[in-house]
Amino acid sequence: MRLYHTPWLFRKFYPKDVLWQIPSKDKILYLTFDDGPTTEITEWILEVLDAHNAKATFFCVGENVAKNPEIYKSIIEKGHTVGNHTYNHLNGWQTGLVDYVENTGKAKDLVKSNLFRPPYGKIKRSQARLLNNLGYDIILWTVLTYDFDKNLDKNEAWEKIVKYSKPGSILVFHDHVKAFENLKELLSKTLTYFTSQGYKFEKISL
Repeated sequence: MRLYHTPWLFRKFYPKDVLWQIPSKDKILYLTFDDGPTTEITEWILEVLDAHNAKATFFCVGENVAKNPEIYKSIIEKGHTVGNHTYNHLNGWQTGLVDYVENTGKAKDLVKSNLFRPPYGKIKRSQARLLNNLGYDIILWTVLTYDFDKNLDKNEAWEKIVKYSKPGSILVFHDHVKAFENLKELLSKTLTYFTSQGYKFEKISL
C-alpha cells in the first residue's frame, strides 16, 4: 500500500517539531528533491524548473555533493534552497544516535543549511530531538510521489498528486537514477497543471 499522503494519525508517531506542510492562504506549493545531486538528472530538473519560473528545495546527500560539487553549486546559483539528507543516506531507525548525528554533521560541512530531511522519512525521536537542539529544522512532506518505484502506476500517482496537493503542501520527488523515468513525466505534469491553476512554486526558507 502506498501512502501518497501521510495520515494524521501516522504523523502523531513523529516528534511535534517535524514540519509536514507550510500553512498558506496563497496558492503556493513546495517542490522538494531528495538524494542528489546526480549527474544529468539534477541538471535536467534545474532546466525544467527554470522553464516554469519555479523554485524548489534540494535535500542533498553529502557524498553526492562531494562527487558533484559543480551541480550543487548550480542549484544555489539558480536561486534554489538546499537541505541536509545525511552524508551516507542513513536509515535513522537502523542507526544509533551518535552515528546518525555525526553523519548529519559531516554532511553539513558540505551542505550549508539547517534544513534536514531524514532519508526514507525514518528518524527516531531521540535523533530528532538532538537535531532540533542543534538548530536543524526537520522537513518531511505532504505528498510522496513514489517516483522511485519502478512498478509505479503513473496515472494513479498523478491522480494522488492532484488530489492531495493544496496550498502550502510539500511534495517529494527524487533526483536519482531509479526515479528518472517516472520523474520526467510526473514533474512536468505537476509544473504545467498547477501553474495553469494559478499556483506558484517556492523554495522552503525558514
